[in-house]
Amino acid sequence: MIYRLGKVTLAVCLAGLALQAHAAAPLLQEGKQTLYQRVLTTPSCQLGADSTATSGKQIPAFSRLYVYERQEAEGRNMLKVGPDSLGKTIGWLDQACTVDWKMQLTLAFTNPANRDRLLFFKSRETLEDILDAPDPAEYAAPLRQELKKNGQAEGVLAQEPELFVDMQQQFYLLPVLQGEEIMTDAGFRARVLNIASVSEATSQEPVQPEQTEEEKKAAQISAFSAAVVFVIDTTISMDPYIDSTRKAIREVYEKIEQEGLGNQVKFGLVAFRSSVEAAPGVEYVSRMYADPNTVVDGADFLSKVAEVKQASVSTVAYDEDAYAGVLHAIDKVDWSGFGARYIVLITDAGALEGSSPHSSTGLDAAQLRIEAANPGVAIYTLHLKTPSGTTNHAKAEAQYRDLSTYAGTNASLYYPVNAGDVKQYQHMIGSLADAIAGQVRSAYLGEDAVGSAVHAKAQPEQDEVSQQMLEDAAQIGHAMRLAYLGKISGAQAPAVFEAWISDRDLVRQSVPTTDVRVLLTKAQLSDLSDVVKRILEAANEGLISPTDMFSRLRSVAATMGTDPSKIKSDDSTKLAELGILGEYLEDLPYQSAVLSLDEQTWASWDALSQERFMRDLGVKLRHYQRYNADSDRWVSLAENADASEDVYPVPLEMMP
Repeated sequence: MIYRLGKVTLAVCLAGLALQAHAAAPLLQEGKQTLYQRVLTTPSCQLGADSTATSGKQIPAFSRLYVYERQEAEGRNMLKVGPDSLGKTIGWLDQACTVDWKMQLTLAFTNPANRDRLLFFKSRETLEDILDAPDPAEYAAPLRQELKKNGQAEGVLAQEPELFVDMQQQFYLLPVLQGEEIMTDAGFRARVLNIASVSEATSQEPVQPEQTEEEKKAAQISAFSAAVVFVIDTTISMDPYIDSTRKAIREVYEKIEQEGLGNQVKFGLVAFRSSVEAAPGVEYVSRMYADPNTVVDGADFLSKVAEVKQASVSTVAYDEDAYAGVLHAIDKVDWSGFGARYIVLITDAGALEGSSPHSSTGLDAAQLRIEAANPGVAIYTLHLKTPSGTTNHAKAEAQYRDLSTYAGTNASLYYPVNAGDVKQYQHMIGSLADAIAGQVRSAYLGEDAVGSAVHAKAQPEQDEVSQQMLEDAAQIGHAMRLAYLGKISGAQAPAVFEAWISDRDLVRQSVPTTDVRVLLTKAQLSDLSDVVKRILEAANEGLISPTDMFSRLRSVAATMGTDPSKIKSDDSTKLAELGILGEYLEDLPYQSAVLSLDEQTWASWDALSQERFMRDLGVKLRHYQRYNADSDRWVSLAENADASEDVYPVPLEMMP
């Protein structure tokens, strides 16, 4: 009896495994071998039990569902759908209430502080006519005037909210249905994108009848606060600047505490040096001396940073691990309680590149900038151009200009201190801290002064750099104010479908309106990491012989099961044609240096160009590893979907 039960149990188990192994897969997209058909639901979607059902369970808007079967029933095109690609189906939807989603791309609005609000056009032709015009403003201005006057304009479906919509605070999905990169008449690369917009409905506090909109905003902004974290180089030669920073902050704290605003502006400090393994005497790579969340008042801040001093021994190289200090501040400070968020980097040296064996982060400026954008932090850099670093200054300036480009305004918050002048530095650091505190002070008093450029008029005694710093601080403050008001008022993306937009401002085409994110599953991110690693290994061999690189990649393609007909032997074969990179990369609207690389091009590059290609790819690989470990930003796009279908919003610029 026991034996027979064992046989029955074994048979049931084997049957279950067989069913699992032969579970139906979703329908493939036309012309694809690995990409399945997907749809997004609209608010009107109801899930029926069968293809003839006319009503059913309400499905949450912007759910991503896989299509397992298509049927025509009673004049309707019906879809059998499931939450993931593992064979589980949940019912039928009318195709009319869904939007096809071939590419898992979505957009995030940039902060509208220094640009016009994005317009959603009914047709691609209308949008391209504006972008291709010699004077786009001639076409765009009348549309904006009509929108302001009547709330609508011919050819325009909707416009972006006035306030900044933070995707991390107020989730929304702007899925890209199709897109193309074009060159505008003004000579800028822009993406023309066909998108669907579905925003999650949230309740909002009603406006009190006795309050105007401006009065309501003034009341809301009165709780606006700021955190300023100084990230300061504490290697040899930095003591005078450390002392000047303490002195400037002491003076600012005295001012804000005299006005009773000590709880509205908080300062913190992170110190950085370089590799301890390479030079044990430097003591630390980065260390937080003062967290703005725990600083009580000015006296408390000064006591916490009293022991900050320069190192007693030299570090391993002239470049220091500045990125370690910046990342420490980004990751270890809880920024959520502050409306305005600033890091002020202070150094007289360049930063260790992510490819350096002494780098503790493995990241470069572009990746640090993306990490800072997640909590909405603006990074200022005060670069001390001391005489001892003359040969290092140009490289360091390029790094810090990139690092300090604030996504909300596209302005670089990089400021040189010529010859490392201690007096000029103290004046600049004091002016910057006071300007930030002044924005919060004005907001607390209910004035419309946060970020207003009219409050940053030139003063005769200010040098050009200091004046630019004040003007930039005003602009950044305005962007952060829009983000803060958007957060507390529940600003939402407009609920429109099938619109055409430009990822660049229609008139100021150097200014981005959106950031493109590629939504990758864990399996796709893992595959991408593996392939990039293999390309890097092959490239290392290719430094000796270009032929070796592509021969190795053809071998990799063969082991991955690529169609043999795609594995060509001529030297014009591009990496994209070898089939080692996933199909999800093929239709992305961007110019990929990796996908377009062929053997001839690789062979024509000098050693420096090849090494730059490898360094950039290596930094992206390390960023993929960081994404994989970032559990907070993995998103499920459908109820009850398997966790393997969760996606991570990878910035398009981080794709290979």
